[in-house]
Formats: sequence, structure tokens, C-alpha cells
Amino acid sequence: MAADDRACTYARSVLRIIDDRTGEPVDAAPARRGLTRVEAHTEGFDVTALRVLLAADLLVRALELGGTPVWALLDEERQQAELRAGAAALGIRPFEDGRDATAGLGEAQVIHVVREGGGAEPDGVRLAVAPVHSQAPPEDADPAALRLALLSRRRSVPVELDAAALSDAHDTLLRWRGAVAAWARQPSRPIPDEVRAELRTAWEDDLDLPGVLGVLRWVESASDVPDGARFETFAYADRLLGLDLARDLGGLS
Repeated sequence: MAADDRACTYARSVLRIIDDRTGEPVDAAPARRGLTRVEAHTEGFDVTALRVLLAADLLVRALELGGTPVWALLDEERQQAELRAGAAALGIRPFEDGRDATAGLGEAQVIHVVREGGGAEPDGVRLAVAPVHSQAPPEDADPAALRLALLSRRRSVPVELDAAALSDAHDTLLRWRGAVAAWARQPSRPIPDEVRAELRTAWEDDLDLPGVLGVLRWVESASDVPDGARFETFAYADRLLGLDLARDLGGLS
């Protein structure tokens, strides 16, 4: 396939999410180049609230990667300072204060990211996030490992956040960051077309982050993928994952 044909194929791909109101998939950006407003409703501050913010952050990143302009808002009156500090630690980009944005900007789509079974039932598309059951307070966890542990389950699946899950995520991050730093020393190679397609297929299927992570695990060990292509693949996927996988570049002698 020629480069122009590949570009057209990727441009036609559409992020689809499950609307919690109907249980049916909808386009996250139905109007071409139209603005999408993403509102996060956390209902207080706890680990599930951070998962709601993370889901909103991932949605914003995925839409931006597809060329959709996004307006990200936090609709919460309580414990905003704690929420914003926790979000920053997890690498979640800042949200505007939804209380100051009632007029709107003529957006073509509004998506509300809410707790599964929570009290918030706003009009518009709703993206529901399952709860986190934590045996350890989040302040005791490595924030990057906590982010990866939360990414390792689809957002509709509850997360059991125990010491084993955090340890596994921490070990994976160390291994991947070291590998990315090593691969960066090799000549760059393009991302294989089938790998790029699998990544996009995963994250455009209701933000299937475990699917994205599965593609990375395959690329990590595949014997026929050059190191330079591994690096480009991980760097590309990290634009969505936000795990700072290239953090250790330049750290190898």
C-alpha cells in the first residue's frame, strides 16, 4: 500500500465508544473537524475518581491523535485541589473548570465521563468507568505504575489494585523504559503497517487499552521487528498511553 493510501485509511478510521445510556457504540467525533467537549464528573476524590479522570485524559488523547479538536473540562465542586494534584501525579493533563464554561463553544459532540452507577446522569453521551477496589492508598504507589495498572483493564471492568498489580506494573515500566532507551541507539525504522493498524484498531474500539498494551508486548519480543521499529512503535503508542516510556533516553553508556 502506498503512503498516500495508508494516510487515507488512517484518516477514515473512527474512534467509537460505548454510550452508557444505550449500551450501543457511537462515534466519539461524529462531525468532521467539529469540536468535541469532554466533561469528567468525579463525584469527590478517591482512586475511582482518578480512574474517571484517566479515562477522560485517554479519550482526549485519542481524539487529538485522530485530528479532532477537544475541550476538556472537570465538572466537580469538591476537593478540586486533591483531584488536580492526584491527576498531575498520574500524568493526566489539566482540565478546565467546567463551572466556568457553561456557555459552550459550539461543540458538535459532548461526552460525559462518569462513574459506573454513580449519581451523575448528564444529558449527552456517557462514558462509564468501573470502580477501583484498592488495598493500598494511592499515595503509597509509584504514580506511573498506578497509571499502567489502571490501563491494564478495560474501563468497564473493575480494577483490583493490590500490591501484586502495582509491582507487576512497576516491573513492566522499568523493563520497557530500559528497552526503549536501548532501541533508541539503533537506526530508526518505520512502524510496520500491520502494527500501526492493530494499535489504532485497539484504541478506536471503545479505548481498548489492554489491547494496545498487548500489541506492545508482541512487538517487544517479535523476532522480525527491528529495534528501530520497536522504538518508533513504543513512542507512537505512548502518545496515547502517557507512560513516559522514553524517560531513560540517554541514560545508557
